[in-house]
Amino acid sequence: MSELGRTLHAWRDRVTPSEVGLPAGGKRRAPGLRREELALLAGLSVDYIVRLEQGRSDSPSGQVLTALARALRLSDAERNHLFALAGEVEPSPGRISSYIPPGVQRIVDQLDGAPLCVCDAAWTIISWNPLFAALAGDPSPWQGRQRNIVYRQFVGAGDRIVQTPEQQRDFRIAMVTDLRASLARYPNDPELRAMIDDLRTGYPEFARLWDEPVVGFHRSERKTIRHPVVGAFDIDCDVLAVPASDLRMVVYTAAPNSEAAEKLRLLSVVGLQALT
Repeated sequence: MSELGRTLHAWRDRVTPSEVGLPAGGKRRAPGLRREELALLAGLSVDYIVRLEQGRSDSPSGQVLTALARALRLSDAERNHLFALAGEVEPSPGRISSYIPPGVQRIVDQLDGAPLCVCDAAWTIISWNPLFAALAGDPSPWQGRQRNIVYRQFVGAGDRIVQTPEQQRDFRIAMVTDLRASLARYPNDPELRAMIDDLRTGYPEFARLWDEPVVGFHRSERKTIRHPVVGAFDIDCDVLAVPASDLRMVVYTAAPNSEAAEKLRLLSVVGLQALT
């Protein structure tokens, strides 16, 4: 077993299922996460986790390392140590980070009654809870810019959220305002620059908003969801800033005893499965 494998195994052993919102049932040889549980949290295969721990795969990518750091609730120093063990350069402070502090990740894991996702400074979805996947669509299969909310808004990716023309206008202005601020903070982030350039080149509405001196901000809003299983319903949406970071948390909530609350309860049971 390599040093990387030993360290990953030790970090896996110290995280209990309850800390990450998983059931702790069944007999366990150790109190920590099983390999299949870590694989689920990190979005990796169990076989790949086994190969990493056994030292048969010593060159994980930065994306894989970031996913492992998030799943294992590593601190900044531990994340950097993980990158060093894998022979990777630790994330540059000049680039947008997809690192989620353990406390924020615990909110995602434990707040299971409200659909929510966490986005980085460019509005790329980097974490979500099961109810968000059931409500808005599972981001797991989405790759690259498909997970970016701004990109999806302008390319028309077929999201389940229905917006009035006024809502769409205000939302797009707020998103473009956010991207301008992110570019000012991260002028050397290549993916951010490339996405902005591609949107300006390929989508006239984005180019117009980018070039105009308009500014917008996110506010609490009621949105309509058209769900393929439970039907259409209205739900409240709030965008929360995570202190001391560029992360945003998008949270959907419903008033008690409302139609939306009943639909959310049904979705929590149905999950990603279609009713037959």
